[in-house]
Amino acid sequence: MKTLKSLLISSIFLTVFSASAQNMEEGFTYLETGKYAQAETFFNGILKSYPDNKTARLCYGRAIGLNGKAQEAIDLFTRLLKDYPNDFEVKLNYGESLLWNNNFTVAKEYYKDLVTEDAKSFAALLGFANTLSNLKEYENAIIYINNALEVSPGNPNALTSKKYIYLGYAYQNQQAQNYDKAEMLLTKNLETFGDDKDTLLNLANLYLIWNKQDSAEAMYTRLSKQQEHKTVALNGLALAAHLNGKEKKALALSTQAYESLTANSDKTTAQQTTERYVQALIWTKKYKAAMTLIDNLIINYPNENWVLALRATLNIYKSNFKESLADYNQILVNDSTSFDGNLGKANVLKALGRFDDAYTSAENTLSFYNNQKDAVNFINKMNVSFSPTLDSKASHTFDNGDNKAYSFNTNIRYPLTRRLSVLGKYNYRTTTNTITNNTANSNNLSLGLAYQVVPNITFKGTAGLTSAKAESTDYTQLLTDLSFNIKTFKLQTLDVGYKRQVESFNADLLDRELVQNNYYANYNLSTNFNLGWYTQLMHTVQNDGNTRNLLFTSLYYNLLPKPNLKVGVNYQYITFKDQVPTIYFSPEKFNNYEVFVNLIKDETVAKPNEWFYNLTGAFGYQFIENNPKQTAYRLQGAFGYKLSERSLLNIYGTHSNIASATAAGFTFTEIGLRFKHIF
Repeated sequence: MKTLKSLLISSIFLTVFSASAQNMEEGFTYLETGKYAQAETFFNGILKSYPDNKTARLCYGRAIGLNGKAQEAIDLFTRLLKDYPNDFEVKLNYGESLLWNNNFTVAKEYYKDLVTEDAKSFAALLGFANTLSNLKEYENAIIYINNALEVSPGNPNALTSKKYIYLGYAYQNQQAQNYDKAEMLLTKNLETFGDDKDTLLNLANLYLIWNKQDSAEAMYTRLSKQQEHKTVALNGLALAAHLNGKEKKALALSTQAYESLTANSDKTTAQQTTERYVQALIWTKKYKAAMTLIDNLIINYPNENWVLALRATLNIYKSNFKESLADYNQILVNDSTSFDGNLGKANVLKALGRFDDAYTSAENTLSFYNNQKDAVNFINKMNVSFSPTLDSKASHTFDNGDNKAYSFNTNIRYPLTRRLSVLGKYNYRTTTNTITNNTANSNNLSLGLAYQVVPNITFKGTAGLTSAKAESTDYTQLLTDLSFNIKTFKLQTLDVGYKRQVESFNADLLDRELVQNNYYANYNLSTNFNLGWYTQLMHTVQNDGNTRNLLFTSLYYNLLPKPNLKVGVNYQYITFKDQVPTIYFSPEKFNNYEVFVNLIKDETVAKPNEWFYNLTGAFGYQFIENNPKQTAYRLQGAFGYKLSERSLLNIYGTHSNIASATAAGFTFTEIGLRFKHIF
């Protein structure tokens, strides 16, 4: 967005020319054609012969002012005002010199007097409008620019000022998130100036921020019809496609723009096009090609921020966060106000678990770019992640063994600091067998803490009690869940822990007071080429003397990023030391193989007032002991709606015939309702 700094009024033509003034025609030409250095030299020569010539003094003042010597021009026009205190032309030049020197507050009061003195002076009205625009008083600026155009209809300087006043006013509303008003102002600009490049680009940018990618695409398409701006339009179309989740289309458009560059291409356009092309390679995970191009750019443009930012972005996508942080730090050494440097660093620090530093970098961004939407959203999302959270579920389960259960579960997380949170859990479950008429229920209550020991290791620990009432006994048992989440290596996480629980799958098991001590490790490996691997190992010691070993592993491949579609294979192995089939499912060996498809639009990426879902279908075979194989299937689904940035509601369900550690040869169904709210 261009902000109007100083749109200069046209050279003031003198209405009375002396014989000597006629000899100044060469100098007038220099001023009119923007050759200010030559004009300065020319009129300086005139003044050596005619030091009191008003025309030469005025023109010399304009020449030096427009040639970057604003204060000298102010001093010169101040002296002229003393010599000609009632000369309106001198007053106009003095007022304009205030604009050259960015003295907009002083200029406002001065121009207010000028338009009072002569309400039909085009130069005064235009200067006042430009002054108000620089002070971001756009509503009044529009009034005075329209007055100027009434005095001089169609004047090109006034029309240029009007365009930038509307652009500035629209940007001001965009920053205040008054998107409807910004759209209306930019649309008016298009009505006045046709398919103006600056207006189309600003309107497209507004639509991108407004999450109206299709409208942004329409603006870029209009711009692409202007051959001289087609490359810029293709860059914008590529970005709109990326924000729409169409990465291949983004790369195709960006490639077209990149291949259109020539040795004669505008330097700024060439840089922006190269940036977009590298970004598109990164978006489509063509990391090797992106790195090759970045390496070449580093050679040609060493230590330049835009190239460092591209390398930092690539390293973020590859989860090389420390390397990315080094580049962002160098960017900020080069330019402490860099938007990419400050907000990019904030994102990396967040990924590294350095939350306090991430806040600082985001706040630095806002200190330079007031109310910038991306920085504001980053801080808001951080605030949400460190807010008290309630996550509750109510469910009904039943199986072909005539077991029915109703349960309610709620989890509460209350952060005390960015590293320490209080955890609370409550679960109520009542279960009945309609054949035996056995009924049992349990109440579980636990409290604990989550603490970030170091940025890549987090400890969670809860302890509590379960109180059970069963057919033949009532009892209370201790519950414990202790774990460490470790992210020592890139793209890898490891959870190790211990969990003590009471088996409550059905009334009979709850009546037996079967306590399980589980020692587990969960390992997850991601890659930069869409392949993933998850493994769980668990060793369980029970209070009836039995032990269980469990292995579950899943190898999967991500086919699509938005929505996420992955396919994979799962394998599960269970073995018990003792077989007590009349009491609970406890085979000496159990194997299950399945292939699955998983389609996800995750709740974390869903925007307010959007739907989200998670659908899984799996089919395979299970082998119990040495018995013949049995088909196995599993259907799972969740479908929900994000009520706001902080609330969501979803229904979920599972239907499966896969044997569990508690039963074999059965079908199991669960349906439930979940509500989550972040306070």
